[in-house]
Amino acid sequence: MHAMSNFTGKEEVFRFVSENDIKILNLCHIPEDGKLKTLSFTAANRKRVFEILELGERVDGSNFFSFIEPGKSDIYIMPRLDRAFMNPFTKTPTINILCEYLDENGKPLDVSPRRVLARAEEKLRSTSDVVLKALVELEFYIVSKQKTEMLFLGEPDKNYQESAPFTSFEDLRNEVLVTLSKVGIATKYAHSEVGRILSKDGTLTEQQEVEFAPQNLADMAETVAIAKWVIRNICVKYGVSASFSPKVSIKHVGNGMHVHLCAIRKGKNIVADENGAVSVEAQKMIGGILRFAPSLSAFGNPTPVSYLRFIAPKESPMNIYWSARDRLALIRIPLWWSFRRAEEEIDICRETFEYRAPDALANTYLLLAGITIAANYGLRNPEKAFKIAEELHIEETRDKRKQLKVLPHSCTESAENLEKDRQFYEVDGVFPKKLIDKTVEVLKSYKDKNLWKELTDKPDEIEDMLKQYLHCG
Repeated sequence: MHAMSNFTGKEEVFRFVSENDIKILNLCHIPEDGKLKTLSFTAANRKRVFEILELGERVDGSNFFSFIEPGKSDIYIMPRLDRAFMNPFTKTPTINILCEYLDENGKPLDVSPRRVLARAEEKLRSTSDVVLKALVELEFYIVSKQKTEMLFLGEPDKNYQESAPFTSFEDLRNEVLVTLSKVGIATKYAHSEVGRILSKDGTLTEQQEVEFAPQNLADMAETVAIAKWVIRNICVKYGVSASFSPKVSIKHVGNGMHVHLCAIRKGKNIVADENGAVSVEAQKMIGGILRFAPSLSAFGNPTPVSYLRFIAPKESPMNIYWSARDRLALIRIPLWWSFRRAEEEIDICRETFEYRAPDALANTYLLLAGITIAANYGLRNPEKAFKIAEELHIEETRDKRKQLKVLPHSCTESAENLEKDRQFYEVDGVFPKKLIDKTVEVLKSYKDKNLWKELTDKPDEIEDMLKQYLHCG
Protein backbone atom coordinates (compact mmCIF):
# COMPACT_ATOMS: atom_id res chain seq x y z
CA MET A 1 0.00 0.00 0.00
CA HIS A 2 1.39 3.34 -1.10
CA ALA A 3 -1.73 5.32 -1.94
CA MET A 4 -3.79 7.14 0.66
CA SER A 5 -5.78 4.57 2.65
CA ASN A 6 -9.12 4.82 4.38
CA PHE A 7 -8.70 2.71 7.49
CA THR A 8 -11.95 2.17 9.36
CA GLY A 9 -10.50 1.39 12.79
CA LYS A 10 -7.45 0.81 14.94
CA GLU A 11 -7.56 -2.96 14.48
CA GLU A 12 -7.35 -2.55 10.72
CA VAL A 13 -4.34 -0.22 11.08
CA PHE A 14 -2.55 -2.61 13.39
CA ARG A 15 -3.28 -5.56 11.09
CA PHE A 16 -1.77 -3.64 8.20
CA VAL A 17 1.27 -2.73 10.31
CA SER A 18 1.78 -6.38 11.26
CA GLU A 19 1.19 -7.88 7.81
CA ASN A 20 3.51 -5.40 6.08
CA ASP A 21 6.27 -5.48 8.69
CA ILE A 22 5.92 -1.73 9.35
CA LYS A 23 8.68 -0.54 11.67
CA ILE A 24 7.82 3.15 12.12
CA LEU A 25 4.51 4.97 12.56
CA ASN A 26 4.62 8.70 11.84
CA LEU A 27 2.01 11.17 13.04
CA CYS A 28 2.08 13.98 10.47
CA HIS A 29 0.41 17.36 10.69
CA ILE A 30 0.32 20.71 8.88
CA PRO A 31 0.63 23.82 11.09
CA GLU A 32 0.81 27.54 10.34
CA ASP A 33 3.88 27.45 8.07
CA GLY A 34 2.25 24.93 5.72
CA LYS A 35 5.08 22.38 5.96
CA LEU A 36 4.41 18.75 6.80
CA LYS A 37 5.63 17.96 10.35
CA THR A 38 6.48 14.48 11.64
CA LEU A 39 6.43 12.78 15.03
CA SER A 40 7.84 9.22 14.87
CA PHE A 41 7.09 6.09 16.94
CA THR A 42 8.31 2.53 16.80
CA ALA A 43 5.58 0.15 15.69
CA ALA A 44 7.07 -2.83 17.58
CA ASN A 45 4.89 -2.52 20.69
CA ARG A 46 1.22 -3.41 20.01
CA LYS A 47 -0.03 -1.70 23.16
CA ARG A 48 1.84 1.50 22.35
CA VAL A 49 0.50 1.55 18.77
CA PHE A 50 -3.08 1.23 20.06
CA GLU A 51 -2.43 3.99 22.55
CA ILE A 52 -1.15 6.33 19.83
CA LEU A 53 -4.12 5.59 17.57
CA GLU A 54 -6.60 6.06 20.44
CA LEU A 55 -5.15 9.14 22.15
CA GLY A 56 -2.81 10.77 19.68
CA GLU A 57 0.07 12.65 21.29
CA ARG A 58 0.74 15.90 23.13
CA VAL A 59 2.81 18.60 21.33
CA ASP A 60 3.91 22.18 21.95
CA GLY A 61 1.42 24.27 19.98
CA SER A 62 3.39 27.51 20.36
CA ASN A 63 6.09 26.05 18.10
CA PHE A 64 3.51 25.47 15.36
CA PHE A 65 1.19 28.48 15.67
CA SER A 66 2.19 32.09 16.30
CA PHE A 67 -1.23 32.73 17.83
CA ILE A 68 -0.77 30.18 20.64
CA GLU A 69 0.95 31.63 23.72
CA PRO A 70 3.93 29.67 25.15
CA GLY A 71 2.48 29.84 28.68
CA LYS A 72 -0.43 27.55 27.79
CA SER A 73 0.70 25.82 24.66
CA ASP A 74 0.02 22.08 25.04
CA ILE A 75 -2.28 20.73 22.34
CA TYR A 76 -2.94 17.24 20.94
CA ILE A 77 -2.43 15.79 17.48
CA MET A 78 -5.04 13.10 16.78
CA PRO A 79 -4.61 10.53 13.98
CA ARG A 80 -7.17 10.59 11.17
CA LEU A 81 -7.33 6.96 10.16
CA ASP A 82 -8.83 7.82 6.77
CA ARG A 83 -5.66 9.70 5.78
CA ALA A 84 -2.67 7.34 5.81
CA PHE A 85 0.00 6.39 3.29
CA MET A 86 3.32 4.58 3.09
CA ASN A 87 6.27 6.94 3.28
CA PRO A 88 8.00 6.54 -0.11
CA PHE A 89 11.30 8.08 1.02
CA THR A 90 12.39 5.99 4.01
CA LYS A 91 14.48 2.81 3.85
CA THR A 92 12.71 1.56 6.98
CA PRO A 93 9.07 0.55 6.24
CA THR A 94 7.11 3.54 7.53
CA ILE A 95 3.46 4.56 7.52
CA ASN A 96 2.43 8.23 7.72
CA ILE A 97 -0.93 9.09 9.32
CA LEU A 98 -2.21 12.63 8.99
CA CYS A 99 -3.61 14.29 12.10
CA GLU A 100 -5.94 17.02 13.26
CA TYR A 101 -5.30 19.37 16.16
CA LEU A 102 -7.27 19.13 19.42
CA ASP A 103 -7.35 21.56 22.34
CA GLU A 104 -6.80 20.70 26.02
CA ASN A 105 -10.39 19.41 26.28
CA GLY A 106 -10.07 17.08 23.29
CA LYS A 107 -12.17 19.37 21.07
CA PRO A 108 -11.05 20.50 17.59
CA LEU A 109 -8.58 23.35 18.04
CA ASP A 110 -10.42 26.62 17.39
CA VAL A 111 -7.46 28.36 15.73
CA SER A 112 -6.37 25.40 13.61
CA PRO A 113 -6.37 26.55 9.95
CA ARG A 114 -8.15 23.35 8.97
CA ARG A 115 -10.98 24.17 11.39
CA VAL A 116 -11.17 27.74 10.11
CA LEU A 117 -11.64 26.39 6.58
CA ALA A 118 -14.26 23.89 7.79
CA ARG A 119 -16.27 26.72 9.40
CA ALA A 120 -16.03 28.85 6.25
CA GLU A 121 -17.23 25.94 4.09
CA GLU A 122 -20.12 25.21 6.43
CA LYS A 123 -21.21 28.86 6.40
CA LEU A 124 -21.19 28.89 2.59
CA ARG A 125 -23.13 25.63 2.43
CA SER A 126 -25.74 26.64 5.03
CA THR A 127 -26.36 30.17 3.69
CA SER A 128 -25.90 29.76 -0.07
CA ASP A 129 -26.29 25.99 -0.61
CA VAL A 130 -22.94 25.96 -2.44
CA VAL A 131 -19.86 23.77 -2.11
CA LEU A 132 -16.61 25.05 -3.61
CA LYS A 133 -14.06 22.77 -5.19
CA ALA A 134 -10.57 23.82 -6.16
CA LEU A 135 -7.62 22.75 -8.22
CA VAL A 136 -4.28 24.40 -7.64
CA GLU A 137 -1.37 25.12 -9.98
CA LEU A 138 1.82 24.76 -7.93
CA GLU A 139 4.82 26.48 -9.50
CA PHE A 140 8.37 26.02 -8.23
CA TYR A 141 11.99 26.40 -9.30
CA ILE A 142 14.55 23.60 -9.31
CA VAL A 143 18.02 24.91 -8.46
CA SER A 144 21.05 22.91 -9.64
CA LYS A 145 24.78 23.53 -9.76
CA GLN A 146 25.88 22.30 -13.20
CA LYS A 147 29.02 20.12 -13.02
CA THR A 148 29.64 20.07 -16.77
CA GLU A 149 29.10 22.52 -19.59
CA MET A 150 25.49 22.51 -20.78
CA LEU A 151 25.09 21.23 -24.33
CA PHE A 152 21.67 22.79 -24.95
CA LEU A 153 21.47 26.20 -23.30
CA GLY A 154 17.93 27.23 -24.19
CA GLU A 155 16.71 30.80 -23.68
CA PRO A 156 16.00 32.74 -20.44
CA ASP A 157 12.31 32.70 -19.50
CA LYS A 158 11.35 30.73 -22.62
CA ASN A 159 10.90 27.37 -20.94
CA TYR A 160 7.12 26.87 -21.14
CA GLN A 161 6.36 23.18 -21.77
CA GLU A 162 9.89 22.73 -23.13
CA SER A 163 11.10 19.17 -23.78
CA ALA A 164 14.45 17.55 -23.08
CA PRO A 165 17.25 18.25 -23.88
CA PHE A 166 16.29 21.94 -23.62
CA THR A 167 14.85 21.28 -20.16
CA SER A 168 17.00 19.48 -17.61
CA PHE A 169 14.54 17.97 -15.12
CA GLU A 170 12.01 15.94 -17.08
CA ASP A 171 12.89 12.69 -15.26
CA LEU A 172 12.64 14.40 -11.87
CA ARG A 173 9.25 15.92 -12.74
CA ASN A 174 7.91 12.58 -13.94
CA GLU A 175 9.06 10.94 -10.71
CA VAL A 176 7.11 13.62 -8.84
CA LEU A 177 3.94 12.63 -10.73
CA VAL A 178 4.45 8.93 -10.03
CA THR A 179 5.21 9.48 -6.33
CA LEU A 180 2.23 11.78 -5.84
CA SER A 181 0.03 9.02 -7.24
CA LYS A 182 1.61 6.54 -4.81
CA VAL A 183 0.67 8.69 -1.81
CA GLY A 184 -2.88 9.15 -3.09
CA ILE A 185 -2.70 12.55 -4.80
CA ALA A 186 -4.38 12.85 -8.19
CA THR A 187 -2.78 15.24 -10.67
CA LYS A 188 -4.01 16.86 -13.86
CA TYR A 189 -0.59 17.29 -15.47
CA ALA A 190 2.94 18.64 -15.02
CA HIS A 191 5.30 20.54 -17.28
CA SER A 192 8.28 22.86 -17.40
CA GLU A 193 7.20 26.46 -16.80
CA VAL A 194 8.38 29.75 -18.29
CA GLY A 195 11.23 30.60 -15.91
CA ARG A 196 14.81 29.62 -16.78
CA ILE A 197 17.91 31.24 -15.31
CA LEU A 198 21.51 30.22 -16.04
CA SER A 199 23.84 32.15 -13.74
CA LYS A 200 27.47 33.00 -14.44
CA ASP A 201 28.59 30.59 -11.70
CA GLY A 202 26.94 27.68 -13.55
CA THR A 203 23.78 27.48 -11.40
CA LEU A 204 20.72 26.48 -13.43
CA THR A 205 17.38 27.60 -11.95
CA GLU A 206 14.50 26.13 -13.94
CA GLN A 207 10.78 26.52 -13.28
CA GLN A 208 8.30 23.64 -13.15
CA GLU A 209 4.57 23.27 -12.53
CA VAL A 210 2.32 20.54 -11.17
CA GLU A 211 -1.44 20.97 -11.44
CA PHE A 212 -3.72 18.87 -9.25
CA ALA A 213 -7.10 17.31 -9.97
CA PRO A 214 -10.12 19.13 -8.44
CA GLN A 215 -10.90 18.34 -4.80
CA ASN A 216 -12.86 19.76 -1.92
CA LEU A 217 -11.05 22.66 -0.29
CA ALA A 218 -9.69 20.90 2.80
CA ASP A 219 -8.25 18.06 0.74
CA MET A 220 -6.69 20.54 -1.68
CA ALA A 221 -4.99 22.44 1.16
CA GLU A 222 -3.62 19.14 2.46
CA THR A 223 -2.54 18.15 -1.05
CA VAL A 224 -0.43 21.30 -1.45
CA ALA A 225 1.49 20.61 1.77
CA ILE A 226 2.12 16.94 0.94
CA ALA A 227 3.09 17.76 -2.64
CA LYS A 228 5.74 20.26 -1.52
CA TRP A 229 7.10 17.60 0.84
CA VAL A 230 7.21 15.07 -2.02
CA ILE A 231 8.88 17.49 -4.44
CA ARG A 232 11.59 18.48 -1.97
CA ASN A 233 12.38 14.88 -1.05
CA ILE A 234 12.70 13.86 -4.70
CA CYS A 235 14.97 16.84 -5.31
CA VAL A 236 17.25 15.54 -2.53
CA LYS A 237 17.55 12.24 -4.42
CA TYR A 238 18.70 14.14 -7.53
CA GLY A 239 21.13 16.37 -5.64
CA VAL A 240 19.19 19.56 -6.40
CA SER A 241 16.88 21.82 -4.40
CA ALA A 242 13.41 23.24 -4.98
CA SER A 243 12.11 26.71 -4.17
CA PHE A 244 8.45 27.70 -3.91
CA SER A 245 9.37 31.31 -3.16
CA PRO A 246 7.25 33.77 -5.16
CA LYS A 247 10.40 35.47 -6.43
CA VAL A 248 13.86 33.93 -6.77
CA SER A 249 15.24 36.69 -9.01
CA ILE A 250 13.98 40.22 -9.57
CA LYS A 251 14.61 40.01 -13.31
CA HIS A 252 12.85 36.69 -13.87
CA VAL A 253 9.38 35.18 -13.66
CA GLY A 254 8.07 34.44 -10.17
CA ASN A 255 6.21 31.45 -8.73
CA GLY A 256 2.47 31.74 -8.31
CA MET A 257 -0.04 29.34 -6.78
CA HIS A 258 -3.08 29.88 -8.96
CA VAL A 259 -6.40 28.60 -7.61
CA HIS A 260 -9.12 27.40 -10.00
CA LEU A 261 -12.59 27.31 -8.45
CA CYS A 262 -15.85 25.67 -9.35
CA ALA A 263 -19.07 25.93 -7.34
CA ILE A 264 -21.42 22.99 -6.89
CA ARG A 265 -25.11 23.40 -6.07
CA LYS A 266 -27.40 20.37 -6.05
CA GLY A 267 -24.84 18.32 -7.94
CA LYS A 268 -24.28 20.85 -10.73
CA ASN A 269 -21.43 23.23 -11.44
CA ILE A 270 -22.99 26.71 -11.44
CA VAL A 271 -19.95 28.57 -12.85
CA ALA A 272 -21.27 28.20 -16.41
CA ASP A 273 -24.84 28.95 -17.53
CA GLU A 274 -26.87 26.83 -19.93
CA ASN A 275 -25.28 28.61 -22.89
CA GLY A 276 -21.73 27.93 -21.73
CA ALA A 277 -21.08 31.51 -20.64
CA VAL A 278 -19.99 32.79 -17.21
CA SER A 279 -23.13 32.51 -15.08
CA VAL A 280 -24.66 35.33 -13.05
CA GLU A 281 -23.92 33.29 -9.90
CA ALA A 282 -20.27 33.00 -10.89
CA GLN A 283 -20.10 36.74 -11.51
CA LYS A 284 -21.44 37.36 -8.00
CA MET A 285 -18.68 35.18 -6.53
CA ILE A 286 -16.09 36.88 -8.73
CA GLY A 287 -17.36 40.28 -7.56
CA GLY A 288 -17.07 39.16 -3.95
CA ILE A 289 -13.48 37.95 -4.39
CA LEU A 290 -12.50 41.17 -6.21
CA ARG A 291 -14.08 43.16 -3.37
CA PHE A 292 -11.93 41.34 -0.80
CA ALA A 293 -8.77 41.01 -2.91
CA PRO A 294 -6.74 43.58 -0.91
CA SER A 295 -7.37 41.81 2.40
CA LEU A 296 -7.10 38.30 0.90
CA SER A 297 -3.46 39.17 0.19
CA ALA A 298 -2.89 38.91 3.96
CA PHE A 299 -3.44 35.15 3.60
CA GLY A 300 -2.35 34.55 -0.01
CA ASN A 301 0.80 36.71 -0.01
CA PRO A 302 2.11 36.56 3.56
CA THR A 303 5.79 37.61 3.19
CA PRO A 304 7.64 40.67 1.87
CA VAL A 305 9.07 38.70 -1.04
CA SER A 306 5.48 37.89 -2.11
CA TYR A 307 5.05 41.50 -3.24
CA LEU A 308 8.20 41.50 -5.35
CA ARG A 309 6.34 39.13 -7.69
CA PHE A 310 3.81 41.87 -8.53
CA ILE A 311 6.41 44.51 -9.41
CA ALA A 312 7.48 43.10 -12.78
CA PRO A 313 4.18 41.54 -13.84
CA LYS A 314 5.38 38.77 -16.12
CA GLU A 315 2.04 36.95 -16.17
CA SER A 316 1.51 38.09 -12.56
CA PRO A 317 -1.55 40.16 -11.65
CA MET A 318 -1.30 43.68 -10.31
CA ASN A 319 -4.59 45.37 -11.12
CA ILE A 320 -7.89 44.26 -9.59
CA TYR A 321 -10.12 43.13 -12.46
CA TRP A 322 -11.32 39.99 -14.21
CA SER A 323 -11.14 38.93 -17.81
CA ALA A 324 -11.34 36.00 -20.20
CA ARG A 325 -7.93 34.42 -20.81
CA ASP A 326 -5.95 37.56 -19.81
CA ARG A 327 -3.03 36.33 -17.68
CA LEU A 328 -2.51 39.77 -16.14
CA ALA A 329 -6.05 39.72 -14.72
CA LEU A 330 -6.52 38.98 -11.04
CA ILE A 331 -9.32 36.56 -11.95
CA ARG A 332 -9.14 34.83 -15.32
CA ILE A 333 -11.68 32.71 -17.17
CA PRO A 334 -9.78 29.89 -18.90
CA LEU A 335 -11.08 28.14 -22.02
CA TRP A 336 -13.93 25.72 -21.24
CA TRP A 337 -14.24 23.45 -24.31
CA SER A 338 -17.58 25.19 -24.94
CA PHE A 339 -17.47 24.03 -28.57
CA ARG A 340 -17.64 20.40 -27.44
CA ARG A 341 -20.36 19.58 -24.94
CA ALA A 342 -20.35 15.98 -23.75
CA GLU A 343 -23.68 14.18 -23.47
CA GLU A 344 -22.62 13.07 -20.02
CA GLU A 345 -20.56 15.32 -17.77
CA ILE A 346 -16.97 14.09 -17.91
CA ASP A 347 -15.65 16.47 -15.27
CA ILE A 348 -18.00 18.46 -13.06
CA CYS A 349 -15.22 21.01 -12.50
CA ARG A 350 -14.36 21.53 -16.15
CA GLU A 351 -15.69 25.11 -16.00
CA THR A 352 -13.75 27.20 -13.49
CA PHE A 353 -12.55 30.69 -12.78
CA GLU A 354 -8.93 31.22 -11.75
CA TYR A 355 -7.67 33.42 -8.89
CA ARG A 356 -4.06 34.29 -9.79
CA ALA A 357 -2.72 36.37 -6.88
CA PRO A 358 -1.65 33.75 -4.27
CA ASP A 359 1.78 32.19 -3.92
CA ALA A 360 2.92 28.96 -2.29
CA LEU A 361 4.17 30.64 0.91
CA ALA A 362 0.49 31.05 1.84
CA ASN A 363 -1.16 28.89 4.45
CA THR A 364 -3.47 27.23 1.93
CA TYR A 365 -6.16 26.48 4.52
CA LEU A 366 -6.49 30.14 5.54
CA LEU A 367 -6.26 31.31 1.93
CA LEU A 368 -9.10 29.01 0.83
CA ALA A 369 -11.13 29.96 3.91
CA GLY A 370 -10.76 33.64 2.99
CA ILE A 371 -11.75 32.96 -0.63
CA THR A 372 -14.82 31.08 0.64
CA ILE A 373 -15.84 34.04 2.81
CA ALA A 374 -15.43 36.38 -0.18
CA ALA A 375 -17.42 34.12 -2.55
CA ASN A 376 -20.21 33.81 0.02
CA TYR A 377 -20.29 37.60 0.40
CA GLY A 378 -20.88 37.84 -3.33
CA LEU A 379 -23.73 35.34 -3.25
CA ARG A 380 -25.32 36.95 -0.17
CA ASN A 381 -24.95 40.52 -1.52
CA PRO A 382 -25.86 39.96 -5.16
CA GLU A 383 -26.50 43.57 -6.22
CA LYS A 384 -23.22 44.91 -4.78
CA ALA A 385 -21.17 41.97 -6.03
CA PHE A 386 -22.69 41.91 -9.52
CA LYS A 387 -22.07 45.66 -9.86
CA ILE A 388 -18.41 45.15 -8.88
CA ALA A 389 -18.11 42.34 -11.42
CA GLU A 390 -19.66 44.50 -14.15
CA GLU A 391 -17.40 47.48 -13.42
CA LEU A 392 -14.23 45.38 -13.20
CA HIS A 393 -14.77 43.22 -16.28
CA ILE A 394 -11.97 44.34 -18.61
CA GLU A 395 -11.17 42.78 -21.97
CA GLU A 396 -8.00 43.74 -23.87
CA THR A 397 -7.94 47.43 -22.89
CA ARG A 398 -4.50 48.26 -21.57
CA ASP A 399 -5.21 51.98 -21.04
CA LYS A 400 -8.28 51.22 -18.92
CA ARG A 401 -6.37 48.58 -16.94
CA LYS A 402 -3.89 51.23 -15.79
CA GLN A 403 -6.72 53.21 -14.17
CA LEU A 404 -7.80 50.32 -11.94
CA LYS A 405 -6.99 49.75 -8.29
CA VAL A 406 -3.93 47.65 -7.62
CA LEU A 407 -3.14 44.89 -5.16
CA PRO A 408 -1.29 45.84 -1.96
CA HIS A 409 2.39 46.69 -2.36
CA SER A 410 3.54 45.19 0.96
CA CYS A 411 2.68 43.04 3.95
CA THR A 412 2.00 46.27 5.86
CA GLU A 413 -0.60 47.36 3.33
CA SER A 414 -2.22 43.92 3.33
CA ALA A 415 -2.43 44.06 7.13
CA GLU A 416 -4.16 47.44 6.95
CA ASN A 417 -6.72 46.03 4.50
CA LEU A 418 -7.30 42.99 6.72
CA GLU A 419 -8.00 45.29 9.67
CA LYS A 420 -10.62 47.12 7.58
CA ASP A 421 -12.33 43.87 6.55
CA ARG A 422 -11.85 41.83 9.69
CA GLN A 423 -15.53 41.94 10.71
CA PHE A 424 -16.43 39.97 7.59
CA TYR A 425 -13.87 37.25 8.33
CA GLU A 426 -14.78 37.09 12.02
CA VAL A 427 -18.57 36.89 11.62
CA ASP A 428 -19.98 33.77 13.32
CA GLY A 429 -16.47 33.01 14.59
CA VAL A 430 -15.21 31.67 11.27
CA PHE A 431 -11.84 33.39 11.77
CA PRO A 432 -11.07 33.68 15.51
CA LYS A 433 -10.30 37.24 16.61
CA LYS A 434 -6.90 36.24 17.99
CA LEU A 435 -5.94 34.67 14.67
CA ILE A 436 -6.71 37.92 12.84
CA ASP A 437 -4.87 39.91 15.54
CA LYS A 438 -1.76 37.77 15.17
CA THR A 439 -1.89 37.78 11.37
CA VAL A 440 -1.96 41.58 11.39
CA GLU A 441 0.83 41.71 13.96
CA VAL A 442 3.09 39.38 11.97
CA LEU A 443 2.48 41.20 8.69
CA LYS A 444 3.22 44.61 10.22
CA SER A 445 6.37 43.28 11.92
CA TYR A 446 8.08 43.09 8.50
CA LYS A 447 8.06 46.91 8.30
CA ASP A 448 8.06 46.69 4.51
CA LYS A 449 5.84 49.63 3.59
CA ASN A 450 8.60 51.15 1.42
CA LEU A 451 9.56 47.84 -0.16
CA TRP A 452 9.14 48.98 -3.76
CA LYS A 453 11.28 52.09 -3.19
CA GLU A 454 14.02 49.94 -1.66
CA LEU A 455 14.32 48.02 -4.92
CA THR A 456 16.28 50.94 -6.33
CA ASP A 457 17.68 52.42 -3.11
CA LYS A 458 18.87 49.18 -1.46
CA PRO A 459 19.34 46.47 -4.09
CA ASP A 460 21.70 44.43 -1.88
CA GLU A 461 19.05 44.16 0.85
CA ILE A 462 16.53 42.94 -1.72
CA GLU A 463 18.94 40.23 -2.86
CA ASP A 464 19.43 39.17 0.78
CA MET A 465 15.64 38.95 1.13
CA LEU A 466 15.36 36.69 -1.91
CA LYS A 467 17.93 34.32 -0.39
CA GLN A 468 16.19 34.39 3.02
CA TYR A 469 12.89 33.12 1.60
CA LEU A 470 14.31 30.65 -0.91
CA HIS A 471 13.22 27.59 1.11
CA CYS A 472 10.26 28.89 3.12
CA GLY A 473 6.71 27.63 2.93
